[in-house]
Amino acid sequence: MDHGIDDIAPLVKEPATFQLRTNCDPHEDMFELRAAHGPLFRIAGEASTQLGVDYVWNAMGYDVVRKIISDHENFSTRPRFTNADSGAHIEAQFVGQISTYDPPEHTRLRRMLTPEFTVRRIRQMEPAIQSLIEERLEMMEVEGAPADLQGLFADPIGAGVLCELLGIPRDDRREFVRRIRRNVDLSRGLKARAADSAAFNRYLDSLITGQRKNPGDGLLGMLVREHGDDVTDEELKGLCTALILGGVETVAGMIGFGVLALLDSPDQIQLLFEGPEKADRVVSELVRYLSPVQAPNPRFALKDVVVDGQLIKAGDYVLCSILMANRDEALTPDPDVLDANRASVSDVGFGHGIHYCVGAALARAMLRMAYQALWQRFPGLRLAVPIAEVKYRSAFVDCPDQVPVAW
Repeated sequence: MDHGIDDIAPLVKEPATFQLRTNCDPHEDMFELRAAHGPLFRIAGEASTQLGVDYVWNAMGYDVVRKIISDHENFSTRPRFTNADSGAHIEAQFVGQISTYDPPEHTRLRRMLTPEFTVRRIRQMEPAIQSLIEERLEMMEVEGAPADLQGLFADPIGAGVLCELLGIPRDDRREFVRRIRRNVDLSRGLKARAADSAAFNRYLDSLITGQRKNPGDGLLGMLVREHGDDVTDEELKGLCTALILGGVETVAGMIGFGVLALLDSPDQIQLLFEGPEKADRVVSELVRYLSPVQAPNPRFALKDVVVDGQLIKAGDYVLCSILMANRDEALTPDPDVLDANRASVSDVGFGHGIHYCVGAALARAMLRMAYQALWQRFPGLRLAVPIAEVKYRSAFVDCPDQVPVAW
């Protein structure tokens, strides 16, 4: 039931606004912020400046994050570049990227994608995924120790499975993956990245033109065959971009960081081989613990709404921390401990509500297969450098840059 401001005013706490400290570890600082200010608070700083507002809300508790990311009636994910922009259109660069869509447009595109991520379809893809994993393990073994697990194993699996899913021609895959890497590398200058993006868009235009003429067996071919003119070329290109941004670095990061986390908690490794259910629990716990997409699209309040006793006004932005939600004792005891034996929990590692990751089941299958095959081939796997020397990549999501390992 909707409430007017007069109805909800007695429930509202007076919010405090403060400046975020800079030049400090973002993860450590987030824990300090939540401890000091609770699960939902206003903050002024770089994020609010970028969005052109005086402050944004930070949601860092499990209950408030889950409520906000699942409430599409009160919160929108559509990018807005000024507070006065209240139209229903999608900016050109976001066409087809369903994480930026609200219903009913989101519902239409989501229904088109769903058939490619069914259990049956994932099982059909498993032989190709396993073949790719074994190929990369062979290359690691040929390379010899120490080998870069990130570059030789984790990165190629994320990108390779995406090529298989989309139906990228085999002769194009090496160049396609190279362009993906250049596009997500934030260490490159804006001018270079703009040129990379333009070249990549030209390739996608050519790919989609070819699929229109002769649809293949991948996702793009399926969309063309099943939906024809109901899906535009720009939407197809946007869907490709969304899958790239949502699937390549996140899977690569989860493999790399997952290996680091398991090596740091070696008692968890054996659980990968105690049956399918236990192996799936290990993957789920790693997703909760690592939260590969730590901050989903900002939520824009469409109307005044009270969350956790705080009045979020229409036009306010809310930044939701998936990591902090999954590291909340409101979700599970001892959340900072990696423990696949804990009671099953409904974490938000893949989101919640209508924007729950459409490829979550495929990602889980890939991760399970990758971790199991890795330790089957290299049971003595260990880091070849101190963990403090593992460097992070400058990308859209957290990902190791190199993970030197021996066995």
